[in-house]
Amino acid sequence: MTTPWNVRIGINPISWSNDDLPALGGDTPLDTALSEGAEIGYEGFELGNKFPQDPQALRAKLAEFGVACVSGWYSGRLAEGALDDEVAACVKHMSKLQAQGCRVVVYGEVAGSIQGSAVPLFKRPRFMGDAPWQGYAQRLNAFGAHLRQTYGLTLAYHHHMGAYVESPQDVDRLMAETDDNVGLLFDTGHAYFGGAADPVALLRKHVKRVVHVHCKDVRADVVAMARNRGWSFLDAVLNGAFTVPGDGAIDFAAVLDTLHAAGYEGWLVVEAEQDPAVAPAKVYARKGHDTLRALVAAMTS
Repeated sequence: MTTPWNVRIGINPISWSNDDLPALGGDTPLDTALSEGAEIGYEGFELGNKFPQDPQALRAKLAEFGVACVSGWYSGRLAEGALDDEVAACVKHMSKLQAQGCRVVVYGEVAGSIQGSAVPLFKRPRFMGDAPWQGYAQRLNAFGAHLRQTYGLTLAYHHHMGAYVESPQDVDRLMAETDDNVGLLFDTGHAYFGGAADPVALLRKHVKRVVHVHCKDVRADVVAMARNRGWSFLDAVLNGAFTVPGDGAIDFAAVLDTLHAAGYEGWLVVEAEQDPAVAPAKVYARKGHDTLRALVAAMTS
C-alpha cells in the first residue's frame, strides 16, 4: 500500500480580490471567497487585507467556514534596513500567525521593490557585489532564527518579480549565502517569469530548502510580451500573465513529483493574480484545486 502524501491544498484569496490592485475584485466580500473556497474543497487560506487582524476574530472567521490559516505575507525590509527594526516591526503579524497555529510565514522583500508600481520590471533593485549579499544573508539568518525561537515560525522566503531576489541566479545566491533558518517559498509562476524556462530544474536544485509552495501557472505568450515590451509587474497581472495550475505552460506533474520524491510536507497553495471579471474566481479556483488534487491522488494511489 502506498503511504499517503502529507500535503494539504490551500489557496490565496487573490483569485477573488487583489490587494495590490483593488479594482480587481475589490468589492467581493471575504465571505464569498471563504464560502466558495470551502465548497470547492480547499483546506485553508493564506491571508489577505480583508481578513480580521485580531487573532481571535480571525480564528473565529476561519472556523465559520471550516478552513485553516495557511500563512500570511509579511512585507520585510531587511535588504535595506536593520535587524532590530524588523524584529520590532514584526510582532503583531507574527503573533497573529502563531495564534492560528501556522508553521511558516511568507517573507516578501519589499525594500526597493517595484512590484506594486508602474515601473518596468527591468528596473528592479539588485545587489551589486558580494558585501551587500552577505550582509543581507546575515540579517535574514538572524531574523529567521528569531522567528523560529520566538514564534515557532519558519521564514519562507518568497522570490518575487520586481524585487531583489527575482531570477534563478538570485535564488541560487540567496540559498548559497543563507543557512537553514531561511527556508525557500518556491513559487512556480515567479520562477518561470523570473527567467527559469524550466522551473522544475530550479526546484530540483533547492528542493531540500523548500518549506512552502505557491502553485501558480503562467500564460507563456503573455510573459513573453511582458519581457519584450518592458511591462511593469502590475501590467503583466492585468494582461493575464498568471493563471491557476492546469491552465498554463508549467508541468505541475513534474513539480509535484519532485516535491514528493524529496519528502516535502506542507501546503500546496493555489495562487493566481487575475481579473475575476475575466477569469471568474470560483471557476478558476476549482480548476486549480482539481488539477492539484488529481496529481496528489495519482502519486498516493
